Amino acid sequence: MDDLETRELRYFVTVAEEQHVGRAAVRLGMSQPPLSRAIRQLELRIGAALFERTPRGVELTPAGTVLLAEARPALAAMAAAGRRARRAGTPSRRLVLAVKAGADHELLQALLDVQGADPQALPLDVQFGEVHEQAAFLRDGSADVALMHRTYDDLTGFDTEDLRTEQQVAILPRSHRLAARASLSVADLRDLPDLPAARWPRVDGTYADGPGPEVHSQAQLAQLVALGRTVIVIPRSSRTLQWPEHVAVPVLDAPLATTVVAWPATSTSPDVARVVRNAVRAAALVAGAEARTA
Repeated sequence: MDDLETRELRYFVTVAEEQHVGRAAVRLGMSQPPLSRAIRQLELRIGAALFERTPRGVELTPAGTVLLAEARPALAAMAAAGRRARRAGTPSRRLVLAVKAGADHELLQALLDVQGADPQALPLDVQFGEVHEQAAFLRDGSADVALMHRTYDDLTGFDTEDLRTEQQVAILPRSHRLAARASLSVADLRDLPDLPAARWPRVDGTYADGPGPEVHSQAQLAQLVALGRTVIVIPRSSRTLQWPEHVAVPVLDAPLATTVVAWPATSTSPDVARVVRNAVRAAALVAGAEARTA
C-alpha cells in the first residue's frame, strides 16, 4: 500500500465527524461526487471498508475506527510541524511559551529574566490560556514549550522536567464558615451544599451533570468564588487568582501540585532544550528567594 496522503486523511476525518458525505463535502468546500470517489479510492488502497452506508449517512467500520484514532493525531502533527517550521524560518526567530493565565507568576517572571539574560537564547513570546489549553497549544504547534501542572494537565506525548512542587490551597469566599480555619482536608470540601464544585467543559464542549456552575475561564471562576457560588483548590503560588474577597486555606491532604516545563517528545531543537535549562535555573532562583523570606 502506498503512503497515505494528508488530503485523503483530511477528507476521511471530515466524513467521519459529519457521519454524512454530503455534509462533509459542504464543510470541505467541494462537491459530493469527488469526495465519494476519494473515500472509495482510500478504501481500495487500504484494502478495507472504512464506512458502512446507512439511510441516515455513514458509520465507521472497525477499520475506520482505527484509522480515525490514528489520523487525527497524524494530521495534528503535520499542522504542528508546519507552524513550527514557519516560526523557525522567520528572520527574527522567537519561541512561544504557553502558560496558564494566573499561575506561576514568579516562576514565569524569573524564566523570562533568565532567558533574556542568556545571549544564546531566543526571545520568548508568552501565550496565555485557560485550564488544559497548554497541551493543545503544544500539540497543534502554536507553542514550542509550556509551563504545566502534574495533577491537572494531560502530559501524554510530552517530555517534562520538574520545576517545583507545592502544597495546594482552597480558595474560599471570605465570608464562608470554613474561611477562618487554619487548614482543611479534602473531606471538609467534599459535597459542600453551599459551594458546589465548578464544572469545566469537556473536550467536546459539553458539561458533566452536577449542581456546580459551568465555567470556561479562570477569571469567571475567581468571580464565582468571590460571590460565594463555588470553591476551588489550586497550587499555593497561583496568587493572581486570589482576590481580596478570597481566603486561601491550606488543604493538608490534597495531592501536591508539581509545576513542570513540557515540550513535544519529538522535539530535537537545541533552542527548546536551552529554554528547559533556563526554566530549571529560574525555578532554583525562585526557590532560593522563597527560602530567604520564609
